[in-house]
Amino acid sequence: MSEVETLIIGAGPAGMAAAMELSKVNKKILIIEKQKSVGGLAKTLTFEEEGATFFSDIGPHRFFSQNKYLYDFIENLIHDKWIKVNRLTRQYIGGKFYDYPINAAQALKNIGMKKAFRIFLDYLFAQIVYKILRKKIKNFKDYVIANFGRSLAELNMINYTEKVWGIECSKIHPDWAKQRIKSLTLISALKSIFTKGKDPRSMVDQFYYPEDGTHLIYKTIEEKIIQKGNEVLTESYPTKIKHDGKLITEVIINTRGKEESFKPKYLVESITMKNFVNLLEPSAPDCVLEAIKTLKYRSQVYLFITLDKESITKDQWIYFPEKEIPFGRVSEMKNFSKKMSPDGKTSLFVEFFCFEGDKTWNMDKESLFELALNHFERLGFFTRKEVRNYYLIKQKNVYPIYDLDYQKNLELIKAYLNKFENLFFIGRPGRFKYNNQDHSLEMGILAARSIIDEKKYDIESVGSEIEYYEKGDLNVSNKQKVSFNWMVLEDRDET
Repeated sequence: MSEVETLIIGAGPAGMAAAMELSKVNKKILIIEKQKSVGGLAKTLTFEEEGATFFSDIGPHRFFSQNKYLYDFIENLIHDKWIKVNRLTRQYIGGKFYDYPINAAQALKNIGMKKAFRIFLDYLFAQIVYKILRKKIKNFKDYVIANFGRSLAELNMINYTEKVWGIECSKIHPDWAKQRIKSLTLISALKSIFTKGKDPRSMVDQFYYPEDGTHLIYKTIEEKIIQKGNEVLTESYPTKIKHDGKLITEVIINTRGKEESFKPKYLVESITMKNFVNLLEPSAPDCVLEAIKTLKYRSQVYLFITLDKESITKDQWIYFPEKEIPFGRVSEMKNFSKKMSPDGKTSLFVEFFCFEGDKTWNMDKESLFELALNHFERLGFFTRKEVRNYYLIKQKNVYPIYDLDYQKNLELIKAYLNKFENLFFIGRPGRFKYNNQDHSLEMGILAARSIIDEKKYDIESVGSEIEYYEKGDLNVSNKQKVSFNWMVLEDRDET
């Protein structure tokens, strides 16, 4: 059995951030990653074609945070390859494009005065039902109707949410709305339009992006920690995790068919919570095993389409809430950075939401392409003749599903895992918590600081107590960023 100071399982944003933070103070680490490369859902894919190379992230990864430490963390890694991008995103609803964030004049023109008046009346009616008559908010559907009115909720919130999660909004926990649109209402949204993003609940008009793709962050971390004598084992995964009820005592790792045993002083892991619990020996209590069975995930399949065309749109990404359109979001990577496509050519990354094993998941790339092509031609995005090639990618367990029972089961599982004094479970899969790249980085840094400072910081609060930012200018160049005080993390407050 080999001893290791900190064993990190999972080389996504959370795991790699933990590794980098530990490496800075010369802590010895070993990273285990199941895939062939680091980055997790934030890796960048490379597609080599005759005379052309295309790159694509796995969906849009914009970086915006109120945390100064995170900006410094990444700037110190990639320096001048950290570029500022003016955001342009839209939604396609009812045959029309709507700017996102909202362009008031455009939205009013698209929906018309009659529809706008109906939206306002529905909002007033919702205030009577939920505020005056105090109807209880039991689910996501209740939440968005209470805060936006039925007409606006049905325009793009309910249909898109059901498209993403694959279940009715009446079966989705209101936590999902509280996490993503906390404190946002029809009135506050209208205020933010006329105050040009000064409202703290507003949306991001600019973001930062690594000019060679998001993988640049994680490949750079990998290089730096290897330079310090640490090791990254790819195509490796845990087969057994032993404990004594108080500490994780041994982890069995399979690397390309060869098993090896490690004794970690600390274990930092970001694999799916369900997989981790099922690897424990002795087994978790029956109540925990029953609870873990209830956790559900949403998966995705993707089409990456390369094109003999200069440009499709100016958008970084576009949402398609309506269920009649089979895909939910598309990204034109060239609009993040010109380096993502060759000169004179572009590409489109197309996202389909599904469950592992369902009809969409089982489609071959030709069927999926044909399913989507008619919509793209009708939209004027591109024609069949302009298509160079297309590729199919599949990803399991992308989104944790917040059904009505998830909270009580998750709390039971977390209470059990928190008993292990040397365990830190982090990231979207590790905590069964939908969060963004910046939140995963924060979790990894917090886990590392907990090890360095020998005190457990509050990882659970990351991404929970703050509003979800979608609009607003970046003030990073003049350092108007919120500082991060490691000594008061338990009471962290971001403005």
